[in-house]
Amino acid sequence: MKSEQPKVLHEAAGIPLLGHVLATAAHAAGGVPRSVIVVVGAGRERVLAYLRDSAPDAVAVLQDPPRGTGDAVKCAVPALEDAEIVIVLSGDVPLLTSGTLDTMLARFEEQEGTAVAFLTAHLAEPAAYGRVVRDATGAVTRIVELKDASPNEREIREINAGVYAFDRAFLQESLPLLRDQNAAGEFYLTDLLGLGVAAGRPVIGVLVENPDEIRGVNSRLDLAHIEGLLLHAATDRAMAAGATLIRPETITLESSVVFEPDTIVEPFVTMRGKTHVGSGTCIGQGTVVKDAHFGKGVLVRPYCVIEGSRLEDGAVVGPFARLREGTELAEGAHVGNFVETKKARLGKGVKANHLTYLGDVTIGERTNVGAGVITCNYDGYAKHPTVIGSDVFVGSDVQLVAPVTVGNGAIIGAGTTVTKDVPADALATSRAPQKIYEAGGRKYHERKTKS
Repeated sequence: MKSEQPKVLHEAAGIPLLGHVLATAAHAAGGVPRSVIVVVGAGRERVLAYLRDSAPDAVAVLQDPPRGTGDAVKCAVPALEDAEIVIVLSGDVPLLTSGTLDTMLARFEEQEGTAVAFLTAHLAEPAAYGRVVRDATGAVTRIVELKDASPNEREIREINAGVYAFDRAFLQESLPLLRDQNAAGEFYLTDLLGLGVAAGRPVIGVLVENPDEIRGVNSRLDLAHIEGLLLHAATDRAMAAGATLIRPETITLESSVVFEPDTIVEPFVTMRGKTHVGSGTCIGQGTVVKDAHFGKGVLVRPYCVIEGSRLEDGAVVGPFARLREGTELAEGAHVGNFVETKKARLGKGVKANHLTYLGDVTIGERTNVGAGVITCNYDGYAKHPTVIGSDVFVGSDVQLVAPVTVGNGAIIGAGTTVTKDVPADALATSRAPQKIYEAGGRKYHERKTKS
C-alpha cells in the first residue's frame, strides 16, 4: 500500500477494511458467533486501538513474527474456547457477505466428518491466488500456492478465496503437522486441506457465485476498485428504497446512509456516515453530508456542507451554507447563502438567509437574523453562549458579543454591537451619529483631481 497505515485500516466507502470483515463475521451463522478473534501482526498498535474503539468484544491475539497463515491461526487456537466450528476470514477481503458464509457452513454440515469447507472462485486472470487442484472425479486434493505451482498448475483458473470453515478438532490436531518447506518459508494454512484428504475426511470446495465477494486488497488500485463496487451497491440500494438519484454514477453514498421514499439526490453529492434522509427531501448538487438527520420535505440547495446536524421537516438550507456539528434546525427554519452554523439551535420558522456566522447560539421561534450578523462566541480562551428569544429582529451587520441574551420581541438595529443583555421588546442600537457635510463630496473629488 506504500503507507504507514496498516492495510486493514485503509477505508473503503468510509469503513476500514477490517470493519467490513468484522461486520460480516458478526452476522454469520444467524448472527451468533461465539467469539470473534482478530490475529494482529503488522501495525499492531493502530489495529489494537481501532479494535478497542470499534469492536471491543473482539479478542485480539498477536502474531510475532508473522510466519504465514497457518501460524496466524495457530496463534488464535488458545482463544477458541469450546467452539466446534472455526471460520477463518481475511482482514483485507471486505465484500464477502454473511449469506455466502452461511452457504459455506451449510455445505460443511452436509457430510458427516467434514474436515474443512472453503470458498473458491473461477477467475479469468487468477494472478497470485492459490490454485485449487482436483482429481479426475472433481474432488479437491490440495491447494498449491503460486510460488510453488508447476506450469500446468498455474493454468488452473479455480482459485482459493482464503475463507474456510474448519472442524475444530481436526484443526487443532493438524496445525502442529504444518511445515515451512516451501518457497516462502512459511506455514501455509492451505496445507491443511491436503492433510484432510490424506486422513480420508471430506474437503469441500464451495464455488462463490459472485467472484467480486472474494476480492482482496493489495494496492491502492485494488482499494479504489473495491470502493467503487461498494458505492455502486449503495446507490442501487437507495434507488430500490424509493430515492431518485440524478446521474447516480456521480453520487457517493456510503452504505450507512438511509433513504425514505420520494427523496431526490442531485449530481455530485457525497453522503457519508450515519445519515438519514426523510421522504420528500431534496439534496442539491455538489452537497457534502456526514452524520446528519433530515426530516420530511427538507430542501438543501446546491453546494452545502452539512455535518453532525439535524434538520427537521421543511427546513431550507443554502446554497453555499455550512452547517457544522451540533446544528439543529427546527421545522421550517431557513439558513441561506454563505451562512455558517456551529452548535446552533434555530427554532421553528427562524430565518438567517445571508452572510452570517451563528456559533453556540439558541434562537427562538420566528426570529429574523439579518445579513452579516456574527455571534462572537470565542474570547480567545473559552466559548460562550448567545441566547436570542422568539420574534426578535436582528438587523444587518450586528455583532453579539457572548455571553449575551436578547429577550423576546426585541429589535437590534443594523450595525449594533451588543455587549449587554437586551430586555424583551426593547430596541438596541449602538451607531455613531451620522454627519452630513454639504458639498463635501464635490470638494473631495476636486482635491483629489488637482493632486
